[in-house]
Amino acid sequence: MSDDQPAITLYRLQACPYCERVVRVLKEKGLDYQSRFVEPMHADRNVVKRVSGKRSVPAIVDENTGVTMSESANIVEYLEQTYEEAA
Repeated sequence: MSDDQPAITLYRLQACPYCERVVRVLKEKGLDYQSRFVEPMHADRNVVKRVSGKRSVPAIVDENTGVTMSESANIVEYLEQTYEEAA
């Protein structure tokens, strides 16, 4: 990873309320992240499957901690616990 790339990558869909929930927490905490918009068709989300093992979004990869996960509730809980001091 190059130094100018954020450590957190968020795989998401346009207008996805679950993805927006994660975006809101990332912004509230002032965390830099990179958005990677994925294919709308679930069966075509191979890039997400390669990184997280699932085709569901949102999914994040956090290079700071080595964590990769999906499911918005799990991601929000992870961000709240891991970056509680960042806000």
